[in-house]
Amino acid sequence: MENQPPVINKKSKNSSESDAAMRILLPVNRSGYSIAAGYLGLISILLIPAPFALLFGFLGIREIKNNDEKHGMGRAIFGIAMGAIFSILLLWVIIR
Repeated sequence: MENQPPVINKKSKNSSESDAAMRILLPVNRSGYSIAAGYLGLISILLIPAPFALLFGFLGIREIKNNDEKHGMGRAIFGIAMGAIFSILLLWVIIR
């Protein structure tokens, strides 16, 4: 009799944990708007991308709420927060 490798059940508990880990590391099933909002939020300290981070954050939240399979709410909220802070700063710099 030959030695057979063990059969691995793909629906195990470790599978769901690895899916969550993959979602953290890779943009799998994430809203493109949320990804853009996150990166624009990071560089919004330059002031020019701040309004775009705000816009893409709101678009990302709308897409996530309309599609149950999409993720990325944290990135969208981060984009909104950073976009709002630095948009206000941008307006202050322009008006001053």
